[in-house]
Amino acid sequence: MTTWFITGASRGFGLEIARQALKRGDKVVATARKPEDVQDALSEHGDSLLAVALDVTDEAQAREAAEAAVERFGTIDVLVNNAGRGVLGAVEETSDAAIRAVYDTNVFGLVNVTRAVLPVMRRQRSGRILNLSSIGGFESVAGFGVYCSTKFAVEGLSEAMRAELAPLRIRVTIVEPGYFRTDFLDATSLHTEGQVISDYAETAGVVRQVVPGLNHAQPGDPVKGAAAILALADAANPPLRAQLGSDSVAAMDRKIAELREETDTWRELGMSTDHDDAKVTI
Repeated sequence: MTTWFITGASRGFGLEIARQALKRGDKVVATARKPEDVQDALSEHGDSLLAVALDVTDEAQAREAAEAAVERFGTIDVLVNNAGRGVLGAVEETSDAAIRAVYDTNVFGLVNVTRAVLPVMRRQRSGRILNLSSIGGFESVAGFGVYCSTKFAVEGLSEAMRAELAPLRIRVTIVEPGYFRTDFLDATSLHTEGQVISDYAETAGVVRQVVPGLNHAQPGDPVKGAAAILALADAANPPLRAQLGSDSVAAMDRKIAELREETDTWRELGMSTDHDDAKVTI
């Protein structure tokens, strides 16, 4: 039986992961700013569910939530860093306050929770960490530059942690969903900047116009996506990165091809910058 610790569990992927884990007989610590919403949604699962208040930007509260999990269930086997928020607007249009708010949740919040849970996993010498990134974690687009930059940060942190934690039998996987029919594009999760600069009308401005029409018409099915995340948690040899959704898979293929073409085009310039006596191994 597996014990899960899930952030942002009141809706979207977080709620669906919790629901499926409970349904198969696992124990779940489901955290949210409003834990009563989680309790209401999953009340039929009784003592297998622990709904805990957690604002991931609060480091002390993250530690308290991890302690509550261990006190109730004795262990934390899988951490799902799912809590997140977005901001829509060109980089120049985005205010300092909006940038910091997204980083506080998506980057510093993830780190707060991870540091709270890792002492438990290190004592166990076992565990799985699933960090929810995005299609925007490897391919940034106009209008979502700030949001995507937070997911790039998550990917960098996750790669390092995978190397650091492997000897302790703690596995880290970056989950890269494409566009799923969750509530992420709702105003409660996605903040649209009020400042509009006309010079960005043909780039970020176009994205501003398109996004409302995408909401709840995305190709990804959250139920299937959550099932895939459970499969990653169960995998004996999980990948570093896992794309979810045909759009994410296609974007990764495109990104790899673009990187290869660009590297080949500029290889000679890049190689020309070594010292003459440098010994290069490729």
